[in-house]
Amino acid sequence: MNALKHVDTHMENLISDLQTLIRQPSVSAKNEGIEECAKLVQKILKKSGVKSEILRLKKGVAPIVYGEIKSKQNPNKTLMFYNHYDVQPAEPFELWDSPPFSGTRKGNKIFGRGATDDKGELITRIKAVEACLKTTGDVPCNIKFVIEGEEETGSAHIEDYLKKYKTKFSCDGVIWEFGYVDAKNRPIIGLGMKGLLFVELSVKESLRDAHSSLAALIKNPAWRLIEAVHTLRDSNGKILIKDWYKEVTPFSKQDLKLIKNEPFDENDFKKEFGIKSFVGNKKGIDAKKALVGGATCNIAGFVSGYMGDGAKTILPSESLVKIDFRLIPKMDPKKQVIRLKKHLKSNGFSDIGIKVFHGEAAARTNSSNPFVSQVKEAADKSFGKSILNVSNAGTGPMYPFVDILKAPCISIGSTYMFSRIHSPNEFARIDLLKKMTKCVCLIMDNFGKY
Repeated sequence: MNALKHVDTHMENLISDLQTLIRQPSVSAKNEGIEECAKLVQKILKKSGVKSEILRLKKGVAPIVYGEIKSKQNPNKTLMFYNHYDVQPAEPFELWDSPPFSGTRKGNKIFGRGATDDKGELITRIKAVEACLKTTGDVPCNIKFVIEGEEETGSAHIEDYLKKYKTKFSCDGVIWEFGYVDAKNRPIIGLGMKGLLFVELSVKESLRDAHSSLAALIKNPAWRLIEAVHTLRDSNGKILIKDWYKEVTPFSKQDLKLIKNEPFDENDFKKEFGIKSFVGNKKGIDAKKALVGGATCNIAGFVSGYMGDGAKTILPSESLVKIDFRLIPKMDPKKQVIRLKKHLKSNGFSDIGIKVFHGEAAARTNSSNPFVSQVKEAADKSFGKSILNVSNAGTGPMYPFVDILKAPCISIGSTYMFSRIHSPNEFARIDLLKKMTKCVCLIMDNFGKY
């Protein structure tokens, strides 16, 4: 492909555009530079030959940058690139070796907030399309870009956007916004993401904190919550809420085969986190199955009483615990909330308050879908070898795309697994940006052929 040679000879342009994007702050958590960055992304798309526009939902909601280019050679198939232009806050600033929004280049690395997550990934998609247009005047299939500005704060409005612009966004497949490259420079091709249910349980017992000597008479809300939380799961991690797993289907034979072949060094993982064993003492394939397809009940935070230095003998008046449940395919967040409430009530904890912050279903593309082999073939050619991953252990707004657009989603990207995303000194590797841009060229070509 002439497009691949074009990528080789125009890497400085890719690097320059990425640096320009990094230098425009776009922190959604603080609404910093969102509008400015949306306009900048639109400008870069137009410069690359992609017709683009800014879509809006309502005042106060970050806009989506939409891009589209129609194929002359294959107008019957449409590939979407979903990305985001917002980034995480850069604090603590003092831990950065160079300013977080400088886009500093050092050897094979470009440093800055968003260098990989997600401006680096976005630029590989744009430059791949540009390479095709510059060398052939066309693209192998119709291309659409949906680039949102709220991903780092939970994509609160992406479902509304998908419903409002369902026809405009219609497509046959979606390349997701990110993907990891492992320590051996192999891209991990993700076929799904877990869902998430985030809740807060709370108990208020008395009007104010009291002297701890009164614990003989006044109930302690912290103990109450501890007793309630203890009923949610066992020590092996199994969730004890009735019917929690009711709709879940087991892994297919093909899924199990892929999981077995996925690289996972238990000793390196344990060393990285300073731990001696896994939950339930899982080992081998059981540990890998849990990571890609196990539901979890995690205490994200527990607050009650005095937490300062030294001693303070008080009996707290209230207590709260924040819990996130990772959901797997077929688990409906709304149904799971109802089951949680019934569980607490039936176990005598109807006095406990429940606040739901966020609910998102899991999504997974069947490994036998032709789209999977098209992406893997491209990745193998560009990188030498790639790894199929049944599902990412984390969560993203993949389900609405699958549910509303009825399109399979696949994650693939250039993010080196130790590139410090969400942390100080985030960086992108230039060699991986080049390989991924070429990979996207090949994905488009494969998608258009089959």
